[in-house]
Order: sequence, then C-alpha cells, then structure tokens
Amino acid sequence: MQYRRDYTAGASYFFTVVMLRRLPLLGSREAVTILREAIRAKKARRPFQIDAMVILPDHIHALWTLPANDADYSIRWRIIKRLFTRQIEPIKCPAVLGSRQHKGEQAIWQRRFL
Repeated sequence: MQYRRDYTAGASYFFTVVMLRRLPLLGSREAVTILREAIRAKKARRPFQIDAMVILPDHIHALWTLPANDADYSIRWRIIKRLFTRQIEPIKCPAVLGSRQHKGEQAIWQRRFL
C-alpha cells in the first residue's frame, strides 16, 4: 500500500493512532498519565496545538494544528510513541517478533497512523 500524506505548514490534521493488535494498553490511568507526559514533553520542544483528543483503550484520535512554519507531525508522533514505550513496564508489552525484532522496534504501536 502506498501512503500519500499532506505536509502543509500550519495546517490542522486528524490522526488515528492504534496499538499493535488493538491491545488495550491505554486502558489504565497509569498509561494515560504516561501518554500525557510524553505529549507534554514533545510539545515543550516542538510546539503544536491539540484541538481535540480522545484516548481509548486501544487507540487515540487526535486533531492537531501545527505552527505556521512547521508541517512535521511525523517526528512528533515518533517521539511521543518512543517516550511512551520507554515508560511501559516490559511485562505489559507483547513479544517482539519478525521484522520488528530485526529493526529494533517494540511491539506496542502499529507502524503508521491514519
């Protein structure tokens, strides 16, 4: 599948970010707190506006507006996912198999966002 993404500086974007295999890893207060801290940390370094966000046990819906001179939402999501993943207890994470293991990835998030 070929993905085509719009990268318009200052635009608003809607995202759906999904946990791998739809595991309900965001179903606890602790996980939501970790996610919020990851988002705060990223916003402090690369600002963006959250217009709306819904956190469900197995996925996130978000509407963001980026600064007028910036269109790089991909790096923001990458770092947010990384910061969240580092804080999750390894016992809660699924086993890393196949190409994810080869690429040094964790088995928490689906690779792309919609």
